Amino acid sequence: MRSLTVTMSVTLDGVVQGLGRPDEDTRGGFRHGGWGTRYQDDVMAEEMGRGMSRPGDLLFGRRTWQDFTTAWSRRDDGNPFTTHMNAATKYVASTTLDDAEAWENSILLRGDAAETVAELKGRPGRDLSVIGSASLVRALHAAGLVDRYTLLVHPLTLGSGARLFGDGPLTEFALTGCVPTTKGVLIAHYERRV
Repeated sequence: MRSLTVTMSVTLDGVVQGLGRPDEDTRGGFRHGGWGTRYQDDVMAEEMGRGMSRPGDLLFGRRTWQDFTTAWSRRDDGNPFTTHMNAATKYVASTTLDDAEAWENSILLRGDAAETVAELKGRPGRDLSVIGSASLVRALHAAGLVDRYTLLVHPLTLGSGARLFGDGPLTEFALTGCVPTTKGVLIAHYERRV
């Protein structure tokens, strides 16, 4: 059975919306887009590189997959992250997409995300990683499908925006490691307690 790991940047008050760009996700009138970019450093790059070095497949929700398709599929910049993203098998969970042909190596999981991902986890194959995709993560967490979290906890509060966890079930995780960056981000690794 495949395992599923979620990597997510989050503020101290739990906001996960619009990390990368001012226009990334303005739903609900969100005005704080791009909040995470000033916290990047070499420690974060090295730690995220470790995660990329492990073989595995990627899993996205529709919105994040479409955003990443625009950002990464046309790049040919020699960046190891670009190479990894384009070469990986990418599963996209969606009830509205007709196909996943816009980005090479993408496979559409049509239907209810929790059901299709549970089926995917049960098949033989490489472990799965989710980057971003907060709505998908909430659904998978509620269904008990997330095995591990890597949370990049940023030292700021925003006061508004989509939060990582809604009214999900009680779930306990054990801290398996924590790396502080030079800019105050804590990269915390959690594993689900059985």
